[in-house]
Amino acid sequence: MNGNANANAADTHVSAVILDLDGTLLNTEVLNKDVLKDYLEGYGKVVDQKKEDMRSGMSHHEFRLAIIKEYDLLITPEQFTEEIRPMYRERWLLARALPGANRLIKHLHNQKVPFALASNSLTRNVEAKVSHQPGWTKYFPIVLGSDQVKSGKPSPDIFLEAANRMGVNVASCLVIEDSLIGVKAAKAAGMKVVAVPSLQSESDQFSIADMVLHTLLDLQPEVWGLPPFEDWVSGVVPIEPVHVRGLYKNGFLHELEGHGASALPDQVVGVYFGWAQFESPKILKILMSITWERNCCCLEKVIHVCPIDESGEANCDQKMQVMLVGYIGGHNKEKSSSENKILEEDKVLAMTALKSSAFTHHSCMPSF
Repeated sequence: MNGNANANAADTHVSAVILDLDGTLLNTEVLNKDVLKDYLEGYGKVVDQKKEDMRSGMSHHEFRLAIIKEYDLLITPEQFTEEIRPMYRERWLLARALPGANRLIKHLHNQKVPFALASNSLTRNVEAKVSHQPGWTKYFPIVLGSDQVKSGKPSPDIFLEAANRMGVNVASCLVIEDSLIGVKAAKAAGMKVVAVPSLQSESDQFSIADMVLHTLLDLQPEVWGLPPFEDWVSGVVPIEPVHVRGLYKNGFLHELEGHGASALPDQVVGVYFGWAQFESPKILKILMSITWERNCCCLEKVIHVCPIDESGEANCDQKMQVMLVGYIGGHNKEKSSSENKILEEDKVLAMTALKSSAFTHHSCMPSF
């Protein structure tokens, strides 16, 4: 969070919210990486992921022109769209809501706060993605794609049009975005903006945002003059189950298994709790601390696992699967993972919560 975020937020009463889709509400950014990789392999090309990360948030029209030029593809923009669209649509069926997304959407809907969806994707693609998420179609009466305005992000056009359709002043709008392109568009529109970067390696570039969060679960609507969340249970937040697999060793989870839809999103950061299982039937109650730590020139995800019940002596060098069911809070991004330790009060909160019926999801643990 930016140091002056609360002071800035307090100056403006927000009455409407505009949400981005890809990378903000859905994990489609991860899926899209796999699609482009597979597509380029068909032309004998190797994707440059660093350059592709910089294109996050681009409109489809600008994106296809950049890809054709960058990889020297001897095809037309129309041919690129025709060939890659079926690949995208197949992966969209696997898209999942990011942690906190359903919570926020339902909260805004229940509190009758006007909100809209504004994406740099084409409208038909936005509607297709929304239709695959249970209940989302009814939640979003206003859906905007880049083809409905003169220019997509970083132009402010799409946000200005969203405010116009909601019938609210631009100064009273709060935008939630994951890409720098989207943040620039929101600021150009004269709106407040919360950035939740889909790539943690780029989080330091979002200083123009009014607030920067690691996850939507850290959003506090009341800071912006909106009704607060009312779903806290015993001091923690229930979440839709997040599944993680890896190799447990010396208190840490290594070699995460999964890619695409099963990959752990960058936005899963902070202290969580839930259930863990090795290859034996025994199920443990655990706390999990997820941080990002700089190692030489890159950021690495560090996952610390702490058993919290009496039978919690975990075995080293074994495959472990975890189902996270609750969120305790975020970390101080200025501290290293060694300083962001799991606190004793976190253990007490987790133990208390896991005795509640709201968190008894361990019967849903998938088998190895």
